[in-house]
Amino acid sequence: MHSGWAAMVAVAGTPTEPEVLDRRRIELAERTTAGPVQPYHTARELGIEKAQKYLDRQRIVARGCAVGELRRVMESIGGRKAVGCGMLVSSGRIPGTLEATLRSHPAIHTAEGEFFRDALVQAAGMCGLPVRRVKEKELFDAVGVQFGMASLELEARMNGLGKVLGPPWRQDEKYAALVGWLAATR
Repeated sequence: MHSGWAAMVAVAGTPTEPEVLDRRRIELAERTTAGPVQPYHTARELGIEKAQKYLDRQRIVARGCAVGELRRVMESIGGRKAVGCGMLVSSGRIPGTLEATLRSHPAIHTAEGEFFRDALVQAAGMCGLPVRRVKEKELFDAVGVQFGMASLELEARMNGLGKVLGPPWRQDEKYAALVGWLAATR
C-alpha cells in the first residue's frame, strides 16, 4: 500500500453468497509525478526537522484523499448502507523514532504502509464506519473460522468470483473483499 494507492472492494453478503458492489483502486495522495508516492523515502532526503513537517502535511493530504475516496465509494453503492470497513494490517514494526525509521530502508517501507493505512482508518472514522483490522497472514484463518470454510474453498470461491467480475482480479482485491466481509458481518 505504500505507493499512494490501495485496492478497495465494497461487498455485501458473505464469501459463500458473495456480492461485489464496487471495486476500484483508490488514490491516497495527490499525484505530482508519475510513479509511486513514497512519503518516507522523500522525507529521508529532507533532514529530520523538515522531514517531520513534510510528513505532517502529507498525512493531512492523505486523510483528505481517503475521505473523498470513501465517500465516492459509499455513493456508488446507491441505497445500500455501508456498515464497516475492513483493513489488512502488517506484522511489521516501526522503530520508536522518526530518526531510527529514516535510517532503515525496510523500516521506511513499513512506515509508508502504516502511513496510508492510518489515513484510511481516520477517514473511515470520519465517515462513521467502524474498522476491523486483520493481519494479512491471519486473513484466511479468520475468514475460515467466521464462515466455516477451509482455506482452499475460500481461495476457490475468490477465484470463481474473479471469473464473474472479469479481469483484473488481483490478490489485493481478493484480500480486500475478504476483509470487507469480515467487517460487514461482525
